[in-house]
Amino acid sequence: MKDIEELIKHYGLEEDPEHVIIPFIDKNGRQKRRYLLKRKFIRIVYAEGYFVDYPLADAIKATVKYPELLLSEALYLMNKESMADDIRSSQKDTDAGA
Repeated sequence: MKDIEELIKHYGLEEDPEHVIIPFIDKNGRQKRRYLLKRKFIRIVYAEGYFVDYPLADAIKATVKYPELLLSEALYLMNKESMADDIRSSQKDTDAGA
């Protein structure tokens, strides 16, 4: 959980014994908070009948980046961006080797 402590410090988040608390301002200018349970993984259960266990660190990063979205949507966007970055990075490596 040391990586979680580092993320809390890095993003200036709050915490209590059971939660990581992510404060944000919504599109209407109101202060809000998202609470994530302090667990190693957060399970997202999808309507199609499957589930994915995401590391808490990924859930924190996704919530900080997209606080107004559902956690499942925020994680999807974050992973999609990460895959796009990986593809661009591998294309640069391929182009540099040519």
